[in-house]
Amino acid sequence: MDLLQEFKNNWHKQFCHLSTANCQLLLAVSGGIDSVVLVDLIANAGFAFQIAHCNFQLRGEESERDEVFVRSFGEKYDKEVLVKRFDTRQYVSDKKCSIQEAARELRYAWFTEIVNSWQVADNPKDISSVNSYQSSNNFIVTAHHADDNIETMLMRFFRGTGIKGLVGIQPLLKEQRLIRPLLQFRKTDLLEYAGTKGLEFVEDSSNASDKYTRNFFRNQLLPQIKEVFPQVEENLLHNIARFNEVMELYRQSIRLHVTKLIEKKGAEVHIPVLKWKKINPLHTLTWELIKPYGFTAQQTIEVIKLLDAENGSYMGSSTHRIIRNRNWMIISPNAAETAQHILIEAGDHTILFENGSLEIKKSLSTAPDKIQNNHSEAFLNADEIGFPLLLRKWKQGDYFYPLGMQKKKKVNRFLIDQKLSRTEKEKTWVIESNKKILWIVGHRIDDRFKITGQSQTMLHITYRNNRIPH
Repeated sequence: MDLLQEFKNNWHKQFCHLSTANCQLLLAVSGGIDSVVLVDLIANAGFAFQIAHCNFQLRGEESERDEVFVRSFGEKYDKEVLVKRFDTRQYVSDKKCSIQEAARELRYAWFTEIVNSWQVADNPKDISSVNSYQSSNNFIVTAHHADDNIETMLMRFFRGTGIKGLVGIQPLLKEQRLIRPLLQFRKTDLLEYAGTKGLEFVEDSSNASDKYTRNFFRNQLLPQIKEVFPQVEENLLHNIARFNEVMELYRQSIRLHVTKLIEKKGAEVHIPVLKWKKINPLHTLTWELIKPYGFTAQQTIEVIKLLDAENGSYMGSSTHRIIRNRNWMIISPNAAETAQHILIEAGDHTILFENGSLEIKKSLSTAPDKIQNNHSEAFLNADEIGFPLLLRKWKQGDYFYPLGMQKKKKVNRFLIDQKLSRTEKEKTWVIESNKKILWIVGHRIDDRFKITGQSQTMLHITYRNNRIPH
């Protein structure tokens, strides 16, 4: 096999938008055979690159030897070699994680920091300069190969995974700006290339230790399976290719289902409760619906329970809330300034929203004749109010009992009577409790929630409008 030509062909097929003329690469180099071959292939293919080496200081003199060896590549390939020494054991102690997790987190954080630091030059003169390329074409490159892919897929399978885990290592992760161009090649291909080219490399003695999961799969499990199924590695690689195709069909199906379900309204997503409950398979599609909004797989069951919960029930992630609002499930951002449906919990709060802010305080009630409801303040009978409250824009079909009236009135009719312009009507919000409107914010409270002589507690809401007066 002409590995260099195969490498070029494969690169053009998988990363056709990246050429020797328009990208800058950061090669992750340990000094082992995989990364040594990677550097030689990238150099001979004509790419501009730098080399990055991590010294995790875990193997004493051997770690120092590896660093010295990789530094020598600077002269050999006439490229800059970046080296960083990590106190990995201290990191493990601080983060309470494994050595492998620590090394992975440390190296990728550093690699990303380097790539992010590369800027665009206004008038690049040197094509090898890191400043010669658009930041979107700066990529980290690792030397993962087909054998690594087999081991990764097996470890995920035994640990427990879905289809996504069975597709193995991906050759391109755009968001992480990460490329793995050797995934089509076996370890034996790399060994043969290194031998033909006379490439020197160093051996990591820890690769022989089966205390690491990957080494156990590589040194123990796979050789024993091959005794029964000699073609197991080739079969697994074929399975990975098939699982990737299955995954693409899965993504297409998910997009189709989600598109039919959701209605986007500004920064929010609205989904009819009945439609959500009828989707099949419910658990899988629910997970795919909520995943983009910061929810975890463990929350899927609780979100499904929310479909039958009381009005106003909700569940939160780090970035969003899912609110059960009548016949709709609303996925709303936690950032209240962009949300169109905002939950208000019991207690004193200051709520920011599109039109300004609401200051909410609960106290002992006062005599009705001392209450003066106005455009900016609402005094409500807290004894009749259930939390959480919902702050939202009014909609067609809303009604309330305007203060001083015993008959209900459509909110739309009320706003027309107030002689509000169309724009002002569109910017009107209401606060509701248990499907009943308490206050049309900035206008009128509902008569059913006014302070009476029997009121024990009072909810005082102050509205501060952020609109600039004309």
